[in-house]
Amino acid sequence: MFSPEYEKRILKHCSPVARNLFDNLESSTTPTSLDRFIPCRANNNWQTNFASINKSNDNSPQTSKKQRDCGETARDSLAYSCLLKNELLGTAIDDVKTAGEERNENAYTPAAKRSLFKYQSPTKQDYNGECPYSLSPVSAKSQKLLRSPRKATRKISRIPFKVLDAPELQDDFYLNLVDWSSQNVLAVGLGSCVYLWSACTSQVTRLCDLSPDSNTVTSVSWNERGNTVAVGTHHGYVTVWDVAANKQINKLNGHSARVGALAWNSDILSSGSRDRWIIQRDTRTPQLQSERRLAGHRQEVCGLKWSPDNQYLASGGNDNRLYVWNQHSVSPVQSYTEHMAAVKAIAWSPHHHGLLASGGGTADRCIRFWNTLTGQPMQCVDTGSQVCNLAWSKHSSELVSTHGYSQNQILVWKYPSLTQVAKLTGHSYRVLYLALSPDGEAIVTGAGDETLRFWNVFSKARSQKENKSVLNLFANIR
Repeated sequence: MFSPEYEKRILKHCSPVARNLFDNLESSTTPTSLDRFIPCRANNNWQTNFASINKSNDNSPQTSKKQRDCGETARDSLAYSCLLKNELLGTAIDDVKTAGEERNENAYTPAAKRSLFKYQSPTKQDYNGECPYSLSPVSAKSQKLLRSPRKATRKISRIPFKVLDAPELQDDFYLNLVDWSSQNVLAVGLGSCVYLWSACTSQVTRLCDLSPDSNTVTSVSWNERGNTVAVGTHHGYVTVWDVAANKQINKLNGHSARVGALAWNSDILSSGSRDRWIIQRDTRTPQLQSERRLAGHRQEVCGLKWSPDNQYLASGGNDNRLYVWNQHSVSPVQSYTEHMAAVKAIAWSPHHHGLLASGGGTADRCIRFWNTLTGQPMQCVDTGSQVCNLAWSKHSSELVSTHGYSQNQILVWKYPSLTQVAKLTGHSYRVLYLALSPDGEAIVTGAGDETLRFWNVFSKARSQKENKSVLNLFANIR
């Protein structure tokens, strides 16, 4: 196209990119009698050719900031990119999921050095089976792409939908002062009193007052039916109350120090105390006839939770130990010692039989998962803060954790990937208390800033990926 001497003079003043372009032009052209070369774009693989160009500005801060400002999710961006590739490059992508997998596979594959244009004689146009008289502005593959099902994105609000004042809510890591009943009533221990707040009517009633005994409330726990609440005290006794009659129906002695943890199993009430004992009692009978003492912890017991099938009791203590007990032995059947701080946060998974999650205090900061069927440890994630509480979603394989020093945040995790779904902030003190609503959608958190905050964190719909096998004996009655 150019004389050799003229070409040499031009190349002396060209950049390496321009020289490469000249080389590609020479290699992709054939000498003809014409002095013009019109590229044929019909059958070119533009996607591969375009990938060979160095796009150094694609990950620039301006581009990332623009995407964040637009609020596009990764899946929406991928779908839009696939649509453009279909219409401009003719890639014939008909599924967003397939395109994402191909992009991940090609991420580490170097692109071949090819010319962006090809210069050749035009060929007969191929419609690839598409009707040339279609009224749709996009191709058939793009129409299928747009009709492909997409999972609705779930947005978790970063602000609580309700905030209640809770004066005299103690800032003590070892206590459990908030619980939500199956009848949608919240029980809160404030100083020497227990208050009940109805989520349906927003009515507040005072259940009991321990000030005449110079006593304070250290734990509260509802039974499964939601008509009876147990109250642990600083003096070591536990009172059981009939909420409908607003009457104390039992008083259980036996502990010599404060009772910071309570857990119901039908009519059996388990209590953990600073005196290191766990006592199990049937609230329907005289306590001396049904008392069962469990010894194992060397320091205060601060966490108690029964498994969903009510066969095993998990306990955590200030001795950094996590124990699992059955109903037939007074010694723990399993012992886990990997935590490096107090274990208060305990939660059994309602979706995976035998899966137990636990969280450690300030010196540990980890959430650990255990297979209690085999006694083996599973995953572990360092949260960066003191783990105060854990709770699983009732409808999906997710869990929420509340934290103290040093970030005072609330985290929502997806299991088993352990990716963070949301991070919620608002409390100015350690988030020491957590309870799950009866519908499994909302949580309430309490902190030393004397506030109770209500958050919508879980969806009501059951996960589509969850296994609904008839062999799951723990999800069906018959």
